[in-house]
Amino acid sequence: MGSPSLDALHGLLAALLFLGAVMGHTSLVVLSHNRWYGAALPRRLTDVIQFLHGLLVLAGPAVFWYAYGFNLTNAFLPPPRAPARLIGAGYVLTCCLVGLVGLPVLTFRRRRHGRPPALVHNHTHTVDLSARLGYRPIGDGKLRFLARLPGNEIFQVDFAERLLRLPRLPAAWEGLTILHLSDLHLGGTPDRRFFQEVMDLCAAWEPDLVALTGDIVDSDRHRRWVVPVLSRLRWRIAAFAILGNHDLWFGPALIRRRVRRSGLCMLGNSWKQIEVRGEPLVVIGHEGPWVKPAPDLSSCPAGPFRLCLSHTPDNIGWARRHSIDLMLAGHNHGGQVRFPVIGSVLVPSVYGRRYDCGVFEEPPTLLHVSRGLGGEQPLRYNCRPEVVKLVLQKG
Repeated sequence: MGSPSLDALHGLLAALLFLGAVMGHTSLVVLSHNRWYGAALPRRLTDVIQFLHGLLVLAGPAVFWYAYGFNLTNAFLPPPRAPARLIGAGYVLTCCLVGLVGLPVLTFRRRRHGRPPALVHNHTHTVDLSARLGYRPIGDGKLRFLARLPGNEIFQVDFAERLLRLPRLPAAWEGLTILHLSDLHLGGTPDRRFFQEVMDLCAAWEPDLVALTGDIVDSDRHRRWVVPVLSRLRWRIAAFAILGNHDLWFGPALIRRRVRRSGLCMLGNSWKQIEVRGEPLVVIGHEGPWVKPAPDLSSCPAGPFRLCLSHTPDNIGWARRHSIDLMLAGHNHGGQVRFPVIGSVLVPSVYGRRYDCGVFEEPPTLLHVSRGLGGEQPLRYNCRPEVVKLVLQKG
């Protein structure tokens, strides 16, 4: 009979191994989910994949316990020789390595990355829209019950001002401002007054340019909100918009028409050159991978500063190959739920959590990813919705 202290140690190690395997299994499933969910797949197939990944996450701990009990060393004793046992032991070992080594290392690497040099200044002011409106603007969305969950931050909006340093910025554009909006997901929750109030606050910034990077609408019925909401925006020079993958599910032609009626220029997968303070600016829209083909820049002048509106940051490789100076994106919502230390988990991107939100230097491109203002699921924890005023500086 072993000593009580040894038995306790063995029990502790067994529990740690089981926990590590569950964490590793969950990480592998989430990695698969993020990559598949970031691909340009039909909506129904995407929903099925999401459901299956959810089942896999729940099934992992149950299968481990059923096959090996809570002591996963049973997977290796006696030495497995049958193919099924070898596969099981190999998967348990992989999950343990991912959960106990890979996940902590990746989390540490993510956290030690400081502010990128191109982000000179970041000031955020949070506005409680519930207090400002005098009521909770829950609305009538199909998932409105989520808005009532304790601690849900969907009505706490971050108004962020970020100063970005760009090497090719014309001297005449010093201090140029861009209002970056993304992922409104007009679908009933929050209600229309919530979005109108946010647009009024954005208009008070008086930006030079407005960039709306997709996922404007999330139901057929709420297309009629587009004009009453977006028409409240104001800008000095020009405003541009593209669609996101959700917009393509709810009548994209009608949405494009309503966005134009609001005064914004719909880019689609194309480019447009305008003059800003006497200097040429090329503004490019990229709605891929859902809308194809990608923008054709063969006749686009090479010299002027290039600003790209892309719904997903996954187009960063394309942007770098085409010498985009500044790319604005959304789609990932910052993960919507961010855990202490770990950060985001579910991010619909082929890059996983790499470009969940914030500023990323990928020379020659500077990428800004917005957390967005809404979401199909009105759920935000440690990841408040945001609108951002970018102030450009020559670096």
